[in-house]
Amino acid sequence: MTATRTGDQAGVRPRGRVRVLGRDDVPAAIRVLSERPVENVFVAARVRAAGLDASTLGCQVWGYERGSTLTALCHAGSNLVPVNADDEALEAWTEHAGRQRMCASIIGPADVATRFWHMLGDRWGSSWADVRDVRPHQPVMTITGEPLVAPDPRVRRVTLEHWDAYTDAAIRMYTEEIGVSPVSGNSAGYRFYVRQLITSGRAFGLFDGDRVVFKADLGSVSGTVCQVQGVWLDPSMRGQGLAPGAMAAVVKLARTMVPTVSLYVNDYNHAARATYDRVGFRQVGEFATIHY
Repeated sequence: MTATRTGDQAGVRPRGRVRVLGRDDVPAAIRVLSERPVENVFVAARVRAAGLDASTLGCQVWGYERGSTLTALCHAGSNLVPVNADDEALEAWTEHAGRQRMCASIIGPADVATRFWHMLGDRWGSSWADVRDVRPHQPVMTITGEPLVAPDPRVRRVTLEHWDAYTDAAIRMYTEEIGVSPVSGNSAGYRFYVRQLITSGRAFGLFDGDRVVFKADLGSVSGTVCQVQGVWLDPSMRGQGLAPGAMAAVVKLARTMVPTVSLYVNDYNHAARATYDRVGFRQVGEFATIHY
């Protein structure tokens, strides 16, 4: 009788396993994250700064292993962010997640994030399926050289002297963009987050007296890449041609820290996309965000 081969002996890739990662897994995680530095800058920045211990990172990171090799990971905090995930990893994480949703959003490459959401909803029901907002097409853009328009010299790094004014502008931006206030129930936490951006030199603003009329932050910085977030121009100043020069100044300042500046933007935000195109950003991918 001829023996029947099973698993990888038969040419079928064996299924892996989910494991909560810890401090000893940092080198392997960095290896995976470094495969796509622009796409993974958010998770990479957090892991490089705080490691993989949940007590310092503030959340778990789930690994997906085949044999002894880490092939994918998932940041499982207020943002659920899959990294280097195929369907097998997504299926395994779906089982591991359970019915009780712990995140406020799912963010990642568009096809991966939307598949993950559907898998979670199909497996666990309304706690994962019911959402507040889905943004399925968010172009990921980068610039690796000098901006194509002249930077506005009035844009500068924010100091703690303007902490209150910058926080107010950040709250207005977030509320306008997301539809809910970031300070409902925890204003101290959000103010501390803004303070960290300022003290690390990652908050940029244009001022009219003490009033912030333009702002942008570097939400994540890792290796050679940063990610711009929180771009906002006061509604009273829109339509006056200020945005391209202001964004060019942000690029100029950000590139004193790292060579590649990235961001992602809603596809329907035509004004912002036109500004980024003028400054010299080019699309390199696409994200999706699911908001709960």
